[in-house]
Amino acid sequence: MDERTAMVTIGGVEYEMLLTTRATKQIAGRYGGLENLGEKLMKAENFEMALDEIVWLITLLCNQPILVHNLKHPEDKKPELTADEVELLTSPMELTDYKDAIIEAMYRGTKRNVESEPEGKNTAAG
Repeated sequence: MDERTAMVTIGGVEYEMLLTTRATKQIAGRYGGLENLGEKLMKAENFEMALDEIVWLITLLCNQPILVHNLKHPEDKKPELTADEVELLTSPMELTDYKDAIIEAMYRGTKRNVESEPEGKNTAAG
């Protein structure tokens, strides 16, 4: 597992979820930016719409590692996960659990590794 991914199990198969630049662009196009995502999901007008959005996100994030693999290994392409497969192989209760994995994948994908320098290194000479 990559440090930028989160794991989910769908239909007995483990999938990595990865936030890539491409996925970020698609999310921004749909929600107006990552910062609006949580608000949009919470304000979904009805349960069906909320489920559709979660299924879309799961499918999008699970397909990113598959697309990366297919780009790097064109001779060994893996099939992408479809929204229909996610809907058929999950229950609504599981989808609420996947919200945590979505949040984790997004956090890991946007996390910055900041290292502070030892004090005194950049101080002005007196």
